[in-house]
Amino acid sequence: MEPAVLTRLRLVTIVGETVLRERLTRQLLEWGATGYTVTPSSGKGSRGIRTGDVPGEGLRIEAVVDSSTAERILSGIAGLYFEHFSVIAWVSEVQVVRGDKYVRP
Repeated sequence: MEPAVLTRLRLVTIVGETVLRERLTRQLLEWGATGYTVTPSSGKGSRGIRTGDVPGEGLRIEAVVDSSTAERILSGIAGLYFEHFSVIAWVSEVQVVRGDKYVRP
């Protein structure tokens, strides 16, 4: 068996209010992501316990992208959401198998 070929990419993680789900996922694709994963989340931060459709629950959206797409996503999130919504976003470096699936040609 051949060793897996790993590609260095970025994992963008966004945690926010459930009311933003449709807008955020649509914009991720517009900003260059080829896909995303959404999972429920809960927690407490500087704005207190998350509110949304279900008190105390929020969402976590993750997308594997290249570095320029990660920068575009973070700039968009910061400009559109940070001031008015309970949202946090960060980028982690990751190594993935089948890296070509996560980058648009």
